Amino acid sequence: MWWQYLIAAVVAVLAIWGFVSIVKLQTHRLSDKTDNTAEDVYDRYADSLAKQRKYAAEHGGEWRNE
Repeated sequence: MWWQYLIAAVVAVLAIWGFVSIVKLQTHRLSDKTDNTAEDVYDRYADSLAKQRKYAAEHGGEWRNE
């Protein structure tokens, strides 16, 4: 009967260790330093020029290519 308590304790410790390991890994990945700036990644995520002009016209603005 005592071995069931031992197994339960080992399983609990392994579960906690696994959770902490996953959280540390994700935290490390999310907080890695990078040399990317907003200007560097903008071209990959920006809408096309036509979409930008249309959005600006719909919202009363003027599109400028600076």
